[in-house]
Amino acid sequence: MTDPLIRIALVGHTNTGKTSLLRTLTRDTTFGEVADRPGTTRHVEGARLRLDGRPVLEWFDTPGMEDSIALLEYLERLDRPGERLDGPARVRRFLDTPEAHGRYEQEARVLTKMLDCDAALYVIDARDPVLGKHRDELAILAACGRPLLPVLNFVNAPAHRADEWRDAMARLGLHAVVEFDTVAPPLDGEQQLYAKLGVLLDRHAGALTRLADSLAAQRRERHAAAYELVADLLIDVAALHLSSPSDEAALAAASSQLRDQVRQREQTCVNALLALYNFRATDYADDALPLQGERWGMDLFHPQALKDMGVQVGMGAAAGAMAGAAVDLMSAGLSLGTGMLIGAAAGGLWQGVEKLGKRVAGKLRGYREISVDDAVLRLLALRQRQLIEALERRGHAAREPLRLDLPADDAWRKGPLPDALKEARSRPEWSALGKHYEDSDRRKRMLLDLAKTLASAPLPAE
Repeated sequence: MTDPLIRIALVGHTNTGKTSLLRTLTRDTTFGEVADRPGTTRHVEGARLRLDGRPVLEWFDTPGMEDSIALLEYLERLDRPGERLDGPARVRRFLDTPEAHGRYEQEARVLTKMLDCDAALYVIDARDPVLGKHRDELAILAACGRPLLPVLNFVNAPAHRADEWRDAMARLGLHAVVEFDTVAPPLDGEQQLYAKLGVLLDRHAGALTRLADSLAAQRRERHAAAYELVADLLIDVAALHLSSPSDEAALAAASSQLRDQVRQREQTCVNALLALYNFRATDYADDALPLQGERWGMDLFHPQALKDMGVQVGMGAAAGAMAGAAVDLMSAGLSLGTGMLIGAAAGGLWQGVEKLGKRVAGKLRGYREISVDDAVLRLLALRQRQLIEALERRGHAAREPLRLDLPADDAWRKGPLPDALKEARSRPEWSALGKHYEDSDRRKRMLLDLAKTLASAPLPAE
């Protein structure tokens, strides 16, 4: 036996964020229209959530209520002499009047949908003061005889009045309240919302719990997939080696080619992360994207970018970062002395050592090798971890471009690089940016290990 489709209306005053809430709950940045002007939504719009391929919950975005004080007075005059209608009957009588198709047409759309749904979320802009019109709105909505769950939006604003709203809701008998900022929702916001809906809709509690569990599982899967994308980026960059003749002009050209390849690879990763979280490129500030010119604040190969991210580099490393990183085998930390050969044997890297022998031969013929410096790898890891954490926190109703803060991430600033990246240094065939790419089983295992290391820090605390 399948569960019946749960139908939930989003209701409330104009411009409180009903459409914004639905964008975040459906992870759809294109749902409806969001604007600062009041009354943006003029018609009822719907969206469905699926569980195991079957629709389980249908949301309805409704117009804002604008004239609740006058409408409540009108409703109270609808009883005929000697009769006393209950709330739903009075609302249905109102919907049959000419005023429902005229002066109160917008409110009539809301009430029609309320009667057609199992429950409603009453969306509140927590920055607004509690006014008489809000109490009248709630009295009208309550007359529909459907459970109401108040949702406090914009609770991250500095001047919100969430406590005043909670007190006002309690006086009206509405003790179950959810705080859900649509711009920066809490990480467990969906679970809280569906849990409280389950209390109000007891016969649907099982389906709502399964839906909440499914959404939580999807979030964990996105989190893991995001760090696999970053691990793939880092291995591609760490394993990238370009050969060049030793003259200054050739080295400069090869350095420029390496920088461009790495910038493009980072941009590809950024695009993939935005798509994974269902955001658009326009959600990221243009001047923060890797390919927007030589802006020093974000350019991987400018020493100031490393300094600003807290990556400590010496003069040599800084100069190397400007040139594209380390030039030739020895400055890349891959000395072929006895120590490396012993380490390679212990790590099972003899195949890599054999490949390095060919590269040394090229060097002896007058060729040099250019690879990316460790400091640049650290900067890449810091930036992508920072982006993932920001996307985890961002609601799909956010309208300001995403900008990143300095992450508290000393392990990636100062600690040793993970073994996967050290091994990638000696395996140029692991880089999809190179000419002889091999997606070997060993590379796959190292990628997953690196992804786990990248994700080992907990998600940001609330």
